[in-house]
Amino acid sequence: MLALAGRIFLGLLPWALLSGCAVPPAERTQATTALPIPLHQPADFAAWHQALHRLQSADALLLGEQHDALMHHQWEADTVHELAARQRLAALVLEMADAGTPGAPLPSDASEDEVQKALNWNDKGWPWKHYGRTVMHAVRAGVPVRGGNLPREAMRAAMKDERLDTQLSAAGMQMQIQAIRDGHCDLLPESQWLPMARIQLARDDSMAKVIRASLQPTKVVLLVAGAGHVRRDIGVPQWLKGDGLTLQAVIARSGVDTPGWPQQADLYLTTPPLPPRDHCAELRQQWKR
Repeated sequence: MLALAGRIFLGLLPWALLSGCAVPPAERTQATTALPIPLHQPADFAAWHQALHRLQSADALLLGEQHDALMHHQWEADTVHELAARQRLAALVLEMADAGTPGAPLPSDASEDEVQKALNWNDKGWPWKHYGRTVMHAVRAGVPVRGGNLPREAMRAAMKDERLDTQLSAAGMQMQIQAIRDGHCDLLPESQWLPMARIQLARDDSMAKVIRASLQPTKVVLLVAGAGHVRRDIGVPQWLKGDGLTLQAVIARSGVDTPGWPQQADLYLTTPPLPPRDHCAELRQQWKR
């Protein structure tokens, strides 16, 4: 059961992280009070570009996506293109590739196959057709592209690492555990809740370390990850607090519901709602097989 639990449906977790928890003011940069920015058609990107002018002054800009929302991938590719054109992009860090990939820029004329090989890209888990434009905009601009995710071989050790339990507040840790339960539709035995939550924490820690290693003066490191990993109250920002960095977290959501804002993020973007989908039914079918 342990090996199976470590493999399945970690990608569902960002959608499960819906409840909010306030972050102490000392650990936050100044949050915007602007309304969420709608991204429903290409013309809407002008408003995002205006917001990006302010956000690009941060040390790190964290973009939180819903993995199956195609408009979110368009938003990410557009952001990389804009920041690279302005020569403000220090590095692109991806949840979709494991940490340990090359830190130096890949050749700007590298083929997509060469880039995928360099990043050890898992197309089954993260379809290249969704992320290729984002990655290749950075490559063509000579910007380093780095994997940030926890390598699979490190997950078993993370499950047993009790030091991870104290990084969040008690309420934050409970939210991570609840997200594991919800993301796996209460199919996991209780004995796996804490170990699987530790994997989520270790993944956030891994992405934070890669961000820290990618910093450049006057430029911004861009993280692309699931919305749960970007959240200020329980995600990657919790692993960068105390570093004196300026962080901006932006979460894109399908539809108009933005629970917990601005405690979870500095800014929200809203995109068209997706067709209804029963993730739990899909997961139960996978478990049966």
